[in-house]
Amino acid sequence: MEGYKEFRGWVYRIRKLGDDKIFIVLRNAHTIIQGVIRKGADRRLWEIGEKLYIESSILMGGKIRQDSRAPNGYEIDIEKLEPIHIGEPFPISRDQSEEFLLDNRHLWIRSQRLTKIFQARHYLIKYLEEYLHNNGFYRFDPPIITVSGAEGGADMFELEYFNRKAYLTQSSQMYGEAGIFGLERVYTLAPSFRAEKSRTRRHLAEYWHLEPEAAFVDWKENLKIQEGMIEYAVQKFLNNHPELVEYFQVKDMLKNIKAPFPILTYYQAVDLVNSLGGKMEYGQDFGADEEALISSKYDRPVFIVKYPKNIKAFYMKQDPDNPELVLNDDLIAPYGHGEIIGGSERIWDLEELKNRMKEVNLPEENYKWYLDLRRFGSVPHSGFGLGIERFVKFVLNLDHIRDAIPFPRTINRVYP
Repeated sequence: MEGYKEFRGWVYRIRKLGDDKIFIVLRNAHTIIQGVIRKGADRRLWEIGEKLYIESSILMGGKIRQDSRAPNGYEIDIEKLEPIHIGEPFPISRDQSEEFLLDNRHLWIRSQRLTKIFQARHYLIKYLEEYLHNNGFYRFDPPIITVSGAEGGADMFELEYFNRKAYLTQSSQMYGEAGIFGLERVYTLAPSFRAEKSRTRRHLAEYWHLEPEAAFVDWKENLKIQEGMIEYAVQKFLNNHPELVEYFQVKDMLKNIKAPFPILTYYQAVDLVNSLGGKMEYGQDFGADEEALISSKYDRPVFIVKYPKNIKAFYMKQDPDNPELVLNDDLIAPYGHGEIIGGSERIWDLEELKNRMKEVNLPEENYKWYLDLRRFGSVPHSGFGLGIERFVKFVLNLDHIRDAIPFPRTINRVYP
């Protein structure tokens, strides 16, 4: 790395040491490097250095040498300094309030921590898709505007669509199911929208949703695909990005994320919650507190399978051994990060699906096209949905899900 080098980027830190030196730390997407202007240098360099602000954009060049005191262990003796845009004093400094930082998210995403989160997010999505590609899945792009809700239409954002009522999609699952009849294995990666009035550390109103669907796959094989995908993405990230793993201090946590994952039935999971001090009755769904209790017993994700059908979505196939249960799973991440995947074998018989829709009072008229999938060459099939932000939150052990996406949308935040 020694010799003359030039870097373009932004001023990360700047410090004047009396009349002797000006230290400029430049950042860009690839590195942080410190430069120094010394007393007696070209006066123009000194004058430019005195005018710069934090986040001014610059070109900085000079001879680079090792210096253990500098960031990354190298320092530049600045010979060239060209301002691209000096700009104004940057409004973000140390000890700003959470609300201030969220109001200025468009500027705060430049921070080192958020930059590293979004780098990690990029790689994790890449490895999730890579696993699916390696296992015969095609990307299949769905619509965002819909008239039918994958989970019954509850908690959907309504909009006017050319003088008729429509919604922002909760899930692209149904469109993925349509895709399997040509491509057999597909996945969608698109935003989903939930109008839940939730104020938790793991809920967003708009999030990115990875949803594979596969023909001729039963619920047990569906579990294998899920755990294979999670293991692949986590281990690739762990092995390929040691600098990010070290920054987030997650090496010890991630090395345990390997298949097979433990499996609990719904009833076993309820009993476990109660044995650990929780208070659940059979027929209730798990909340964040209950999921945290379950995950406290494991150092890797754990499947909870075969829930009562009346607390799950209408499209889930009933268990032939107990029609009050469905062939589904939720995958709970360890260390209190909660559910990251929900999946099931889908009802593929027309009459069974129609009967289930009647049970939950869903009008067939909005689902005619979905019922058609069972009329013409239906096959057994399964699928699941993974919330990208929940997955990123888990892998990086983040405190709040809003940091896993550049511009979070929550119940009280739609700006910037």
